[in-house]
Amino acid sequence: MPEHAILGRLANKVCVIAGAAGVIGEATAGRLRREGATVVGVDQRAHSVGVLSVEADLTAEAEVERTFARIYQEFGRIDVLFNNAGLNDPDDHSALDMTQETWDRVFAANLTTTFLSCKHGIPYLLRNDPPSGSVINTASFLAVMGAATSQMAYSAAKAAVIQLSRDLGTHLARRGVRVNALCLGPIETPQLRELFSRQQLRWRVVGMSPPAGARLRASRSTVSASAARKASLAAVVLP
Repeated sequence: MPEHAILGRLANKVCVIAGAAGVIGEATAGRLRREGATVVGVDQRAHSVGVLSVEADLTAEAEVERTFARIYQEFGRIDVLFNNAGLNDPDDHSALDMTQETWDRVFAANLTTTFLSCKHGIPYLLRNDPPSGSVINTASFLAVMGAATSQMAYSAAKAAVIQLSRDLGTHLARRGVRVNALCLGPIETPQLRELFSRQQLRWRVVGMSPPAGARLRASRSTVSASAARKASLAAVVLP
Protein backbone atom coordinates (compact mmCIF):
# COMPACT_ATOMS: atom_id res chain seq x y z
CA MET A 1 0.00 0.00 0.00
CA PRO A 2 1.41 3.43 -0.89
CA GLU A 3 2.65 5.47 2.05
CA HIS A 4 0.29 8.35 1.29
CA ALA A 5 -2.68 5.98 1.58
CA ILE A 6 -2.04 5.13 5.22
CA LEU A 7 -1.12 8.51 6.67
CA GLY A 8 -3.52 9.68 9.34
CA ARG A 9 -3.89 6.38 11.18
CA LEU A 10 -2.89 8.09 14.43
CA ALA A 11 -4.90 11.28 14.11
CA ASN A 12 -5.95 12.64 17.52
CA LYS A 13 -3.68 10.14 19.30
CA VAL A 14 -1.12 11.17 21.91
CA CYS A 15 2.11 9.20 21.48
CA VAL A 16 4.87 9.26 24.08
CA ILE A 17 8.43 8.33 23.11
CA ALA A 18 10.50 7.47 26.18
CA GLY A 19 14.07 7.70 24.94
CA ALA A 20 13.37 10.26 22.24
CA ALA A 21 16.72 11.98 21.73
CA GLY A 22 18.48 9.28 19.69
CA VAL A 23 18.25 8.60 15.97
CA ILE A 24 15.57 5.91 16.40
CA GLY A 25 13.46 8.14 18.64
CA GLU A 26 13.76 11.08 16.27
CA ALA A 27 12.94 8.98 13.19
CA THR A 28 9.93 7.48 14.95
CA ALA A 29 8.70 10.90 16.07
CA GLY A 30 8.78 12.11 12.48
CA ARG A 31 6.84 9.09 11.28
CA LEU A 32 4.26 9.42 14.06
CA ARG A 33 3.74 13.09 13.19
CA ARG A 34 3.15 12.19 9.55
CA GLU A 35 0.48 9.77 10.75
CA GLY A 36 -1.29 12.64 12.51
CA ALA A 37 -0.17 11.90 16.08
CA THR A 38 0.59 14.40 18.81
CA VAL A 39 4.12 13.42 19.86
CA VAL A 40 5.63 13.88 23.31
CA GLY A 41 9.35 13.20 23.70
CA VAL A 42 11.02 12.18 26.96
CA ASP A 43 14.75 11.75 27.46
CA GLN A 44 17.36 12.34 30.13
CA ARG A 45 19.24 14.56 27.65
CA ALA A 46 18.09 17.96 26.49
CA HIS A 47 16.21 17.61 23.20
CA SER A 48 13.49 19.11 21.05
CA VAL A 49 11.49 16.04 20.04
CA GLY A 50 7.72 16.48 20.21
CA VAL A 51 5.26 19.27 20.81
CA LEU A 52 6.16 18.73 24.46
CA SER A 53 9.82 17.87 25.08
CA VAL A 54 10.46 16.58 28.59
CA GLU A 55 13.84 16.05 30.21
CA ALA A 56 13.66 13.32 32.85
CA ASP A 57 15.74 10.48 34.27
CA LEU A 58 13.82 7.38 33.21
CA THR A 59 15.62 5.25 35.80
CA ALA A 60 14.23 7.35 38.67
CA GLU A 61 10.70 6.28 39.59
CA ALA A 62 9.59 9.61 41.05
CA GLU A 63 10.63 11.45 37.89
CA VAL A 64 8.89 8.92 35.65
CA GLU A 65 5.70 9.14 37.70
CA ARG A 66 5.72 12.96 37.55
CA THR A 67 6.43 12.93 33.82
CA PHE A 68 3.42 10.81 32.91
CA ALA A 69 1.18 12.79 35.25
CA ARG A 70 2.31 15.98 33.52
CA ILE A 71 1.68 14.56 30.05
CA TYR A 72 -1.79 13.38 31.01
CA GLN A 73 -2.63 16.71 32.60
CA GLU A 74 -1.45 18.53 29.46
CA PHE A 75 -3.24 16.40 26.85
CA GLY A 76 -5.97 14.52 28.72
CA ARG A 77 -5.04 11.12 27.32
CA ILE A 78 -2.16 8.84 26.29
CA ASP A 79 -2.66 6.37 23.44
CA VAL A 80 0.78 5.07 22.50
CA LEU A 81 3.87 4.47 24.62
CA PHE A 82 7.13 3.72 22.80
CA ASN A 83 9.77 2.67 25.32
CA ASN A 84 13.00 3.26 23.45
CA ALA A 85 15.50 4.23 26.17
CA GLY A 86 18.65 2.15 26.25
CA LEU A 87 22.41 1.99 26.53
CA ASN A 88 25.26 0.24 24.73
CA ASP A 89 28.00 0.37 27.36
CA PRO A 90 31.66 0.00 26.28
CA ASP A 91 32.40 -1.90 29.51
CA ASP A 92 29.69 -4.49 28.75
CA HIS A 93 31.33 -7.69 27.51
CA SER A 94 31.71 -11.17 29.01
CA ALA A 95 30.00 -12.01 32.29
CA LEU A 96 33.28 -13.61 33.33
CA ASP A 97 35.08 -10.29 33.70
CA MET A 98 32.34 -7.66 33.82
CA THR A 99 31.93 -5.59 36.97
CA GLN A 100 28.64 -5.58 38.82
CA GLU A 101 28.54 -1.80 38.40
CA THR A 102 28.48 -2.25 34.62
CA TRP A 103 25.82 -4.96 34.87
CA ASP A 104 23.62 -2.78 37.07
CA ARG A 105 24.10 0.29 34.87
CA VAL A 106 23.14 -1.59 31.69
CA PHE A 107 20.10 -3.20 33.31
CA ALA A 108 18.95 0.14 34.70
CA ALA A 109 19.19 1.82 31.30
CA ASN A 110 17.64 -0.99 29.25
CA LEU A 111 15.21 -2.78 31.57
CA THR A 112 14.39 -0.55 34.54
CA THR A 113 13.47 2.32 32.20
CA THR A 114 10.99 0.08 30.38
CA PHE A 115 9.56 -1.29 33.62
CA LEU A 116 9.03 2.16 35.13
CA SER A 117 7.50 3.63 31.97
CA CYS A 118 5.11 0.68 31.72
CA LYS A 119 4.25 0.90 35.41
CA HIS A 120 3.43 4.60 35.34
CA GLY A 121 2.38 5.02 31.70
CA ILE A 122 -0.02 2.14 31.11
CA PRO A 123 -2.54 3.22 33.80
CA TYR A 124 -3.24 6.31 31.67
CA LEU A 125 -3.97 4.14 28.62
CA LEU A 126 -6.44 2.26 30.80
CA ARG A 127 -8.15 5.59 31.63
CA ASN A 128 -9.12 6.07 27.98
CA ASP A 129 -12.82 5.61 27.27
CA PRO A 130 -12.89 2.77 26.40
CA PRO A 131 -9.51 1.57 27.71
CA SER A 132 -7.22 1.32 24.70
CA GLY A 133 -3.74 1.89 23.41
CA SER A 134 -0.47 0.36 22.34
CA VAL A 135 2.84 -0.12 24.13
CA ILE A 136 5.96 -0.91 22.11
CA ASN A 137 9.10 -1.86 24.01
CA THR A 138 12.43 -1.77 22.18
CA ALA A 139 14.28 -5.07 22.50
CA SER A 140 17.05 -6.42 20.24
CA PHE A 141 17.89 -9.32 17.97
CA LEU A 142 20.78 -9.97 20.36
CA ALA A 143 18.24 -11.15 22.94
CA VAL A 144 17.38 -14.21 20.86
CA MET A 145 20.80 -15.23 19.53
CA GLY A 146 24.43 -15.46 20.55
CA ALA A 147 26.41 -12.25 20.11
CA ALA A 148 29.95 -12.25 18.76
CA THR A 149 30.60 -8.96 20.55
CA SER A 150 29.61 -10.49 23.91
CA GLN A 151 27.44 -7.62 25.17
CA MET A 152 26.07 -10.00 27.76
CA ALA A 153 24.39 -7.53 30.10
CA TYR A 154 22.70 -5.78 27.17
CA SER A 155 21.50 -9.05 25.66
CA ALA A 156 20.18 -10.30 29.00
CA ALA A 157 18.40 -7.01 29.70
CA LYS A 158 16.76 -7.01 26.27
CA ALA A 159 15.69 -10.64 26.74
CA ALA A 160 13.98 -9.53 29.93
CA VAL A 161 12.27 -6.71 28.00
CA ILE A 162 10.86 -9.32 25.61
CA GLN A 163 9.47 -11.44 28.43
CA LEU A 164 8.08 -8.42 30.27
CA SER A 165 6.31 -7.45 27.05
CA ARG A 166 4.86 -10.94 26.60
CA ASP A 167 3.58 -11.06 30.16
CA LEU A 168 2.11 -7.55 30.08
CA GLY A 169 0.58 -8.19 26.66
CA THR A 170 -1.11 -11.33 27.92
CA HIS A 171 -2.22 -9.66 31.14
CA LEU A 172 -3.74 -6.64 29.39
CA ALA A 173 -5.10 -8.24 26.20
CA ARG A 174 -8.71 -8.30 27.44
CA ARG A 175 -8.47 -4.75 28.77
CA GLY A 176 -7.87 -3.12 25.42
CA VAL A 177 -4.14 -2.35 25.72
CA ARG A 178 -1.67 -4.11 23.43
CA VAL A 179 1.94 -4.63 24.50
CA ASN A 180 4.60 -5.84 22.08
CA ALA A 181 8.38 -5.97 21.83
CA LEU A 182 10.23 -4.54 18.84
CA CYS A 183 13.24 -6.75 18.16
CA LEU A 184 15.54 -4.51 16.13
CA GLY A 185 18.50 -5.65 14.11
CA PRO A 186 21.75 -3.67 13.84
CA ILE A 187 21.20 0.04 13.28
CA GLU A 188 24.18 2.30 12.81
CA THR A 189 23.85 4.91 15.54
CA PRO A 190 26.55 7.14 17.07
CA GLN A 191 26.37 5.08 20.25
CA LEU A 192 26.97 1.81 18.43
CA ARG A 193 29.74 3.26 16.26
CA GLU A 194 31.53 4.45 19.40
CA LEU A 195 31.11 1.04 21.03
CA PHE A 196 32.57 -0.81 18.07
CA SER A 197 35.38 1.70 17.71
CA ARG A 198 36.44 1.28 21.33
CA GLN A 199 36.45 -2.49 20.95
CA GLN A 200 38.45 -2.11 17.72
CA LEU A 201 35.74 -3.96 15.80
CA ARG A 202 34.07 -3.22 12.53
CA TRP A 203 30.73 -4.39 11.20
CA ARG A 204 32.45 -6.85 8.84
CA VAL A 205 34.40 -8.51 11.69
CA VAL A 206 31.24 -9.69 13.43
CA GLY A 207 29.45 -10.43 10.19
CA MET A 208 26.89 -7.64 10.61
CA SER A 209 26.05 -4.81 8.32
CA PRO A 210 23.71 -1.94 9.21
CA PRO A 211 21.07 -2.41 6.51
CA ALA A 212 20.07 0.55 4.39
CA GLY A 213 16.96 2.20 5.73
CA ALA A 214 17.12 0.37 9.07
CA ARG A 215 16.05 3.44 11.04
CA LEU A 216 13.11 3.96 8.68
CA ARG A 217 11.99 0.34 9.06
CA ALA A 218 12.25 0.63 12.84
CA SER A 219 9.98 3.69 12.79
CA ARG A 220 7.53 1.97 10.43
CA SER A 221 7.34 -1.10 12.68
CA THR A 222 6.62 1.13 15.66
CA VAL A 223 3.86 2.97 13.82
CA SER A 224 2.32 -0.27 12.55
CA ALA A 225 2.16 -1.64 16.09
CA SER A 226 0.78 1.67 17.34
CA ALA A 227 -1.98 1.86 14.74
CA ALA A 228 -3.00 -1.80 14.69
CA ARG A 229 -6.62 -2.34 15.54
CA LYS A 230 -6.45 -6.10 15.95
CA ALA A 231 -6.34 -7.29 19.54
CA SER A 232 -4.40 -10.33 18.26
CA LEU A 233 -1.33 -8.09 17.78
CA ALA A 234 -0.32 -8.34 21.39
CA ALA A 235 2.36 -10.11 23.41
CA VAL A 236 4.44 -10.76 20.30
CA VAL A 237 8.01 -9.98 19.21
CA LEU A 238 8.09 -7.78 16.12
CA PRO A 239 11.07 -7.90 13.73
